[in-house]
Amino acid sequence: MTPQLPDHAFSLPERQAVYRAIYERRDMRHFCGGTVADELLARLLSAAHHAPSVGFMQPWRFIRVRNSALRQEVHALIEQERVLTAQALGERQDDFMKLKVQGVLDAAEVLVVALPPGREAHVFGRRTLPEMDLASAACAIQNLWLAARAEGLGMGWVSIFCPLRLGQLLQMPEGSKPVAVLCLGPVADFYDQPMLQAEKWARRTALSDLVFEDGWGPGAPLSPVAGSLHDSLPPH
Repeated sequence: MTPQLPDHAFSLPERQAVYRAIYERRDMRHFCGGTVADELLARLLSAAHHAPSVGFMQPWRFIRVRNSALRQEVHALIEQERVLTAQALGERQDDFMKLKVQGVLDAAEVLVVALPPGREAHVFGRRTLPEMDLASAACAIQNLWLAARAEGLGMGWVSIFCPLRLGQLLQMPEGSKPVAVLCLGPVADFYDQPMLQAEKWARRTALSDLVFEDGWGPGAPLSPVAGSLHDSLPPH
């Protein structure tokens, strides 16, 4: 017998579309230039702005980097940190240096996501977990990512940079903090699996190893994912 859906469930095609965006979203590193129409960018940023936030603090700020010389400087900061990160990886240094870690110079749009100053004034939900400002900003980034995928645009999240130096470069006020450089725009194709998995850098952990019951312990048995709404989608 087919289980009854909750009263407020979306229609089947609508639910399939949501799951498709989730499963086919990729952290993109390869872009093919082009442009993003202003009305489309506004739509994506509105989706980001409708993310949940702890205490409704809305701790996201978006800096659109349009100047080509400024982009070059952002790229240089990332390259400097890429070398330092490789050195810190020790025996995996050579493998890391072969990876493409950003598309700042190739993407149609570059957005820097930052936390604003004055966040300490928001106590609701943060008294014991002050890092919930970052968690909230991450929700906005994920909203933007999923909306971009649904619109046919690729997006990549770059975190390899010195926050202090990037903040200075973008003349950000004291107390603010950049947390992401987002590369956004048209792509030739979407990866059929996460790039780092394809490059054998890491693999997706089995969900059953990550879900516990009544406390930290062995993974809990789960129903198989096969037969999910995503798997029922027609080929595309």
